[in-house]
Amino acid sequence: MCESCVEKSAHKVGAGTPVSPDRWFTYDVVAEDPGTHARAGVLHTPHGDVPTPIFMPVGTKATVKGILPDTLERLGTKILLNNTYHLSQRPGADLVEEMGGVHEFMQWHGPILTDSGGFQVFSHEEFFKLSNAGVRFRAVDYDGSWVEWSPEKNMEIAQKLGADIVMQLDQCVGYPAPRSKVERSVELSSMWADRCFAAHTRSDQALFGIVQGGMHLDLRLRSLRHLEDAGDFPGYGIGGYSVGEDHDTMFESLEPLCAEYMPKGKPRYLMGVGNPTTLVRGVACGVDMFDCVLPTRTARTGSAFSSEGRLNLRHARFAHDHAPLDAACGCPTCTGGYTRAYLHHLVRQKEMAGSMLISQHNVWYLLDLMRRAREAIIAGTYADFVSDWMASPAAQDW
Repeated sequence: MCESCVEKSAHKVGAGTPVSPDRWFTYDVVAEDPGTHARAGVLHTPHGDVPTPIFMPVGTKATVKGILPDTLERLGTKILLNNTYHLSQRPGADLVEEMGGVHEFMQWHGPILTDSGGFQVFSHEEFFKLSNAGVRFRAVDYDGSWVEWSPEKNMEIAQKLGADIVMQLDQCVGYPAPRSKVERSVELSSMWADRCFAAHTRSDQALFGIVQGGMHLDLRLRSLRHLEDAGDFPGYGIGGYSVGEDHDTMFESLEPLCAEYMPKGKPRYLMGVGNPTTLVRGVACGVDMFDCVLPTRTARTGSAFSSEGRLNLRHARFAHDHAPLDAACGCPTCTGGYTRAYLHHLVRQKEMAGSMLISQHNVWYLLDLMRRAREAIIAGTYADFVSDWMASPAAQDW
């Protein structure tokens, strides 16, 4: 992307301050909490700076379900996700490129990250075949045709889509899985990382490597060491979590991985995790970036995050409730005069306005949670923040 294009985009929806090319994809750690491994930082991208820790709303198909780009900006979104697999199927990477890339296509001009699509491919395990060369899979949620992806093909698609940050093609396995299967996923992901690194050529786009290894710390370290030796990745994804394990099992390997072994000067992105309590605990381990479909997916079933814990707006107890969704929340839904009774009515009647109002609340809730976490880290009080959170009703049911 040329400098003039960056300057132009900075005046549109969602854009931050333009960043000089020599500052693209650097990461500055600005504070470290003395009582935990939490840190606050700033990730510089061509479409603006991203303060961390940060939650990234998921716009799988170039839209965050139920929330328009200008609303995302008002909620405080600094970066969001698109999905390579889904956009490669419809409308296709060539069309997105023709339309000027994902930023122009969806009219969001802040930073965008596209994941590799590997999780979506491998979630249909009975419909794919692995080899050293890549993966052959059936697009069962589209036309059912067979698709062949090599790391080089995956990078070609990612570069056509044009996000600020893209992820290597990796292989993810569910939990539980035999150690031999996890070892093979590390082997393939490492091999594919080398080839993605070699194939990726866009200077205005960062390629993150992905650490795999399941719940085995030694395999995680093997994966990480290979990535560090393979090339100068500007950041690291941590994949293969939130795939069936309980949270305590996840943290047994995640905490030492982040706290003791991952590079200090590179952002750490815990992929696919969006439970509020897991975010709070993840930040304490040293994680910088999170994403998940949870806030909008649960909103579509009438569930809301709140300072009181999970709220199911379908429940009859809300039918005559005059209170806002969450009196402690500053989002447009909670400050806009919408009562729990009204939201209950919308949800029970399956009106789209219900999903939209709860979605913007849930997204704001996680964005605000990370804003407050950042403030606590900078103040040196994040250990107290975690303790207060874990003792609060908000931490329950998640």
